[in-house]
Amino acid sequence: MKKVDIQKIQEGDFTNKKIILRADFNVALEDGNIKERFKLEACKKTVQRLASQPGTKIAIISHLGRPAAVKTLAGKPEGKRNKDFSLEQIMDELQAILEKKIVFIDDCIGERVQQALENLKSDEILLLENVRFYEGEEKNDSEFAKKLAENFDVFVNDAFSVCHRDQASVTGIVKFLDSYAGLCLQEEIKNLNRVMHEPEKPAIAIIGGAKIETKLPLIKRFEETYSHILVGGKIANEAIDQKMTFSSKVILPIDFAKDRLDIGPKTIKRFKEIIALSKVVVWNGPMGKFEDVPNDFGTRQVLDALIESDAFTLIGGGESVQVLEESGLMKKISFVSTGGGAMLEYLSGNDLPGIKALRV
Repeated sequence: MKKVDIQKIQEGDFTNKKIILRADFNVALEDGNIKERFKLEACKKTVQRLASQPGTKIAIISHLGRPAAVKTLAGKPEGKRNKDFSLEQIMDELQAILEKKIVFIDDCIGERVQQALENLKSDEILLLENVRFYEGEEKNDSEFAKKLAENFDVFVNDAFSVCHRDQASVTGIVKFLDSYAGLCLQEEIKNLNRVMHEPEKPAIAIIGGAKIETKLPLIKRFEETYSHILVGGKIANEAIDQKMTFSSKVILPIDFAKDRLDIGPKTIKRFKEIIALSKVVVWNGPMGKFEDVPNDFGTRQVLDALIESDAFTLIGGGESVQVLEESGLMKKISFVSTGGGAMLEYLSGNDLPGIKALRV
């Protein structure tokens, strides 16, 4: 991967500027409760930094879910303005996290955004509506990207987790505004580069979850420089069933729990022994069907081993991070990535469109 030289917010003067900030608020919601609070927290340092400059006005944009995929029984789309996908649902929680009054507007383009910016007070942040309510977002329509940009002076991307997507609010908008990387995005790049390029040895990767086709490039990449790759979850079953062959560095389970829904005790013991001797550990994906007790046992045992180790630990992926949040262990990990697919792409050595667009 090429050296990443991107324009950083530390290098910009944002005095009296109207700023559109791309964050990732695509959180899981259960009965109105936010399950991935850390995603809302991720942009806080960037917001504080931008707000500290005189006269700045900040609007935050994000997506939530896939509203275009929701259909009625008749097969017609109905999700576009469905309140279940509205970012208004996160407003109170975001206000508590950012410690600033949040002003919500149920659109992300047009005169109403312009008017809301004009009326915005110095201690307020504008939260725009789900950008995916417009088809132009996922299609990266140039006219839509231009409309996103037209009310602003500057674009800041602080959403690493969408940087693998070539979409209007990630790459399209960059063509119309002076653009910068936020602090969270910079931290992601720094820490992922740390485990990619000349990591302390021995370094190991733990790869689980499902969809082996998405994980194979990562396993192959880690085989080049890492001491071991520990494989669990559904992808371990798929690798065994498909009689896939790997180098001796790749450690597949030697036993399973009932119905192969989790790794077994011998495998857990072997994985923990390897983790204990490691200096760097990268983890993506659970070891079993962790949402169903007792099939969470292997995942939690691996997590305990990570916390007890002296290694630099990096964890990413929605399911892996969910286990961390539920266990109250986020601060016990050296770095928690906000990226799932983006992290896989980056660690596999691929260029991410959202980062490429910020290069100077």
